[in-house]
Amino acid sequence: MDRYFEFILNHYILSLAMAVVTFLLIQEFFDTAFKRFDAISPLLAVPKIDDEKTVVIDVREAPDFIQGHIANAINAPLSKLTEHLPNLQKYQKNLLLVTCQTGTRAAAAAKLLTKSGFENVLILTGGMNAWQDEYKLPIKITSKNRVAS
Repeated sequence: MDRYFEFILNHYILSLAMAVVTFLLIQEFFDTAFKRFDAISPLLAVPKIDDEKTVVIDVREAPDFIQGHIANAINAPLSKLTEHLPNLQKYQKNLLLVTCQTGTRAAAAAKLLTKSGFENVLILTGGMNAWQDEYKLPIKITSKNRVAS
């Protein structure tokens, strides 16, 4: 046991790095184990979007949304998502497909939505970048923003 303490004292930066990496791995494990939403590729999302009970929520900011979004998507920016939650409550039993530009903000939004009681939440893998660039799927460009109401 004394040798462990000696090693830690002699290599404190290495020991600190090991502790940080261990903490991050444990945190990632718990986040993955307890997340209540799944991810879906744009190609597999198309049939789900065609179902009228699916609601697409775009969590990008309004200028990005206006430049191009999935048809019939609702814009609820992640920065204001908590303000839009009361308006989104009517979709609580629907399948929610959450998208952003790359998929990062969508995961944070999906976590917030599931904590708020939404049961069926999916995020679009790769976000709008994958939708437009990789899969070449259609987008809608509008001059006005469609917000949750």
